[in-house]
Formats: sequence, structure tokens, C-alpha cells
Amino acid sequence: MVPELASDGSVEFVLGFSCGISDRITNTEFSRWIEQLQNSNRELEQFAYVASHDLQEPLRKVKSFTELLVEEYQGKLDREADKYMAYIVDGVFRMQSLIKDLLAYSRLGRSELTFEPTDIAEVLEQVLENLSVTIKENHAVITHDPLPTISANPQHMVELFQNLISNGIKFRSEATPEIHIEAQLQESKWLIGVRDNGIGIPTKYAERIFSIFQRLHGRSKYPGTGIGLAICQKIVQCHGGNIWVESESGVGSRFYFTLPIHQSW
Repeated sequence: MVPELASDGSVEFVLGFSCGISDRITNTEFSRWIEQLQNSNRELEQFAYVASHDLQEPLRKVKSFTELLVEEYQGKLDREADKYMAYIVDGVFRMQSLIKDLLAYSRLGRSELTFEPTDIAEVLEQVLENLSVTIKENHAVITHDPLPTISANPQHMVELFQNLISNGIKFRSEATPEIHIEAQLQESKWLIGVRDNGIGIPTKYAERIFSIFQRLHGRSKYPGTGIGLAICQKIVQCHGGNIWVESESGVGSRFYFTLPIHQSW
């Protein structure tokens, strides 16, 4: 505080300012909440990793003994017994797929990513090779514009494009699946789109589909674990980008995501 004196030497008024501690408390509390949230997320990822990893061994035993039962007794018992064994085999298969995807999801962000110049055209070649059987069985047509070389983790890019392309094939309409990949440079980032002519997604579910374990359709018609798009979102976020979908039921979907030209961390 600074006193201002009158001509006779008396204090006429005082200049000063005050700083309420409530703002400091709020900022401190906010920082603490952020730290607690980050710790909770790390603990959740650790739990998911450990749980899914430790579940694999007992599940392998269930699978092995079930296969022995089928080999030894299928057709020798009544039809109900054969049906029950088929249920077990199907359940084990779905559980293995779920654990595999859960492990893949929990591993993302657990270690520091290594970025390197990554040719997206080469990434796409690898993806098409990985999905060659699925593409052939569904007579799918995959096309693309000229694609850039970016700073990224190559394996994560393969996983990202593989999930998006396989989704476009899985959720097909009656027409031959057609998927097109495009890329556009926007200032300091690339905008990449994966367009399909599938069944589309209702607008109200455009955000929900990126949540883990979210399914819009029954498992009997469209098999899967409901983790694929959550993995895509996490990969893009780990690369400093965003992902979203523009879609219309019965018309198809366009998945867009951004990736920085250069990684700064």
C-alpha cells in the first residue's frame, strides 16, 4: 500500500491492491484434481494391462481342455451336449479376442513413443497385406490419393489404418465395399480421411463410438469387441491429433483425423 499525502502532510488516501487467496486455492485444487485424475488413469491402465495379461494363461487352459472335449466326445453324446460345447468354444474365442484388444488398448501410452519419418503409402501397403483375405472374401475395393510421409510411430499407424479399413469392410451395405483414403495439408498438420460406403452411423452416436466397449449392433451380426475405434482415438491422441466421424445411416462414413507434420516431444 502507498499513502498519498495532502499539502498539510496528512494522509489523504491510500493506493493499494489486494489479491484474494481464493484464486490461488482454486488453482491449487484444480492442479491437485488434474494430478489425481492422471494418477487414476495410469492406475486404470495398469490394472487393465495386468488383469488382461494374467487372464491369458487360465483361458489357454480352458481352450485346450475344451478342444480335447470336442475332439473326444463330439457326436458321441446327445445334441444338447454338442451345443453346450459349441457355446464354450465360442465364449473362449470371444474372450481371447477381448483380452487381445484390451491389452493393445492398455499398452498405448504406457511407454514413450518413438517417432520417425513414416510413409503412409507404405503403411497402407502393409495394412492391405494384413487384410488380404478379408478384402478378397468381401471383394472390397481400396483406393487412395497421394499420401504423405509424416513423423509418427509406424506400428501405430498400421494399427490405426487397419482398424478403420477393417471397420469399413465389416459394416458394409449390400453394395461392394469401397474405401478411399485421402490426405490434405492444413498449415502445421495433415488432415487424413478414410471414407466408406457402408451402413453408416446415426449422428447421435458420432462420439459414443469412440468409447471403449461401445457397440451399436448385436454381436451375432457384426462380431467384435467394441474396442477398435477406442484404440484409434488413443493412437491419434498419442500423436497429438484428433479424430472424428461424419456419417449418415445408409450412406456411409468418413473418419477424419489430424496428425502434426512434425512431432515436438
